Formats: sequence, C-alpha cells, structure tokens
Amino acid sequence: MNAARKPRWHHIRHCNKMSNANAKISFQAVSFGELSLWEQDDHLAAFRAFVRSCRPVIERDCTVSSVPPAWSLAKLNTSGGDGVKAADPDSSTGSEISVGLSMVQSLRAACQAAIRLVDTERSGAQTITKDRARHFFESCFSPHRVVPRQDRCLLTGYYEPVLKGSRQCHGRFQIPLYSRPADLINLVDEQGRAGVGQTHSHARQTAAGLEAFPTRAQIEQGALAGQGLEQFYIGCPVEAFFLHIQGSGLIELDDGTSARLTYDGKNGWPYSSIGKLLIDQGVIGAGEMSLQSLGAYLRSDLVRARQIMQHNKSFVFFRELRGAEAAGAHGVMNVQLTPGRSLAIDPRFHMMGTPIYVCADDLVSGDDKTGFHRLMIGQDVGSAIKGAERGDIYYGSGDSAGELAGVTKARGEFIVLLPRFDLERLADGI
Repeated sequence: MNAARKPRWHHIRHCNKMSNANAKISFQAVSFGELSLWEQDDHLAAFRAFVRSCRPVIERDCTVSSVPPAWSLAKLNTSGGDGVKAADPDSSTGSEISVGLSMVQSLRAACQAAIRLVDTERSGAQTITKDRARHFFESCFSPHRVVPRQDRCLLTGYYEPVLKGSRQCHGRFQIPLYSRPADLINLVDEQGRAGVGQTHSHARQTAAGLEAFPTRAQIEQGALAGQGLEQFYIGCPVEAFFLHIQGSGLIELDDGTSARLTYDGKNGWPYSSIGKLLIDQGVIGAGEMSLQSLGAYLRSDLVRARQIMQHNKSFVFFRELRGAEAAGAHGVMNVQLTPGRSLAIDPRFHMMGTPIYVCADDLVSGDDKTGFHRLMIGQDVGSAIKGAERGDIYYGSGDSAGELAGVTKARGEFIVLLPRFDLERLADGI
C-alpha cells in the first residue's frame, strides 16, 4: 500500500475499553413461575452448555475490567422490591463497582457448583437429570427482566458454514482465507469488540506507532500480499464474505481431510451491514431480506457483489483449530458452542456465561408450534449484536443450520438469570 495513503492513527477515532453508552438499565426480579413454559424446557441441555463456560469464567481475572458496564453500575432496586438497578454513570461510586464485582464472583461460585455436580456424576455417585439441572438453575440464580424496555428483544441466528476448499491456491480455489497478521493488536478485549461503536477495535503496530489496518477493499487489492498469511483457499468470494460474518467455518479439503476455522481477530474497522445497505437502496425489501436472498443476489453478479461487500470495511482473520479443540465451533473465551443453546450477546450488559431465558412466541421451527422458550447461555459476541435484549442464536453447522439462521428474525423477551448468592448477600448487607 502506498505510504502516502496510509491513514495515520491520530486521524482515527479509537477506544480502549467498552463504552458505557446505553448501559443504564435495571434488572427487575420476577419468579420462575412467571416464565412462560419454563417447566417444559430441557434444563439438562442448558446445564451441559453452561458447564462449557465454567472453566473460563472461573479462570478469568475478577477485576473491574471484567465486569460488564451495566453490572459495574448496578445497585439494589430498593424502590421496586427485589432486583438490581443501574446507577447514573455520572454519579457512580466505588460501592457500586463493588456490587458488580460481587455479581461476577457469584457467577464464578455458580460455575464452581456446576463443576462439582459434573465431578459427582463422573464418580458415579449421582446422575444429573433434567429435574436436577432445573433445580440447579432455580437454586443458584434469580430471574430478572430487563427494564426499561425501549424495544422488544430482537433475535437473529448464525451458524457454521461448511465449505469446499484447499490449502493451496489452484483451480477454482482462488479466494484466500487469512491467518492473523503479527502486527495486529487489540485495542479492546475481544469480548468487547461489539461495544466500541464506530471506533476501532484493532490496529496495526508500526515503528512510528499505531495506524489503522487496511480495509476489506485494500486487503482484497493486495495489502497483505507477500506475508504468507494465506492459510486456505475457497472457490467463491460470497462464501468467504459470509464466513467472515459467521466467524467460524468447516473447510472440506480437496485432499479428503477437513479443517475447522475460528475467529482470530479483525482489521478493526466497524462492521457495516450490506443487507441494510441493499434495503435502504430499495434493492431488496425488508420483508424479503434473508441470508438466502442476500446470497442469491450477490452470486448473480460477482463483480457487482465485490463492490457491495467492500462497503463493509471489516475483515476477519482465522485460526485453525486442532486436536480436541476442533470438535466444534467456538465462541469467545474459546468455549465450544452448543447448537440451540449458545447465544451471542452484548457484553456491555451481560457477562459471558450468564444464563438467559429467551421467549419468542413467533419464532417457530419444526414440529414445535409453541414458539421459542429456551434457556440459553451467553457464549459469544458479534459486531451487530448490540443492546440489552439483542441475541444471536447459534444453530450449528451446515446447510440446514444455515437455513434456520438465515430466516431467523423475531421479537421476544430476555429473562436474565443473575446469580442468587450475590443478591441474597447484598440484601443482607445493605
């Protein structure tokens, strides 16, 4: 890239922590009896997914920086009965930060209890049944609604694409997938990349200091050529683009083997939705927009598609999973995702590993006509997942999962399960 055209970092807005903007919410306590179809859910499936997050939650440093902004501003909602209420960011005190830290410590305690249950099961002393799992959640957590509700919860879906590819550039395999460049640095924790808004989440380290990393268009024009970062090649630029959006993928290689890739950083430019762009331009109606309709439009003219896709300056780098890690797609904290139970959430409002009961009456799939009422676990983030009641459901791998993910867009409600130990202790101490 021409040095004269390199954007110097002092011209770029950037941020080194998650923004507290719009993190002023309250959590209003409700009872489990108020949760629609709670008793009919498969709590054992939710428990198995929850346990996958437990080691990373326990091992993560319990510091102010590990506390979601909405939790760090939390205090008891004494005016409305049980519940946790966010404080005014301009008047928050150390005691409020302490409450947030206590909530994190209590989630760790719940994780330790879950691991003890698993260890007991492995020893043969008891079996964890659906009823036992339900008892665990009801004993360790207290359900809370998110208030105020400026808009109803928006649910979308994502999945792990399965693509044909090669480790060598040849034949129809001409589109490279890149590994993480050595000079790429994080300006925020990877969990917080969705909360930086229009600022940069990553940058390039140079001898002269930080500068903005090349955009998608610049990378596709050769900005990273000669660095040996190309690790796989696939046959379609649209498939590569969707792989970036989904954040992971399974590559079926031309030598008969396969490789699973996971997110390993991005170029730092804010994500921009090309679906919204096409809706705004009147190309595809909002009611007709889906992953499938978007893909069909892009594939119909690849020259035009490249220009549209470059509207999204964000570009993702991947790491190949090996050994036991490669058993499934991963979210943040290197947690293996569980289809239908893992949820991408906004970490400004919820800590990773938090159970969230998601209710969406209009989200219907298969033979289940009662809607979507399911205990999910916050195990991932996404650049477009912003808000206290914004969730992205992980559906699994392959075309069938992609079909579900591509048409999922529903309104509903989040019921956040906050650790009960913490609330009981605070109630006694305040």
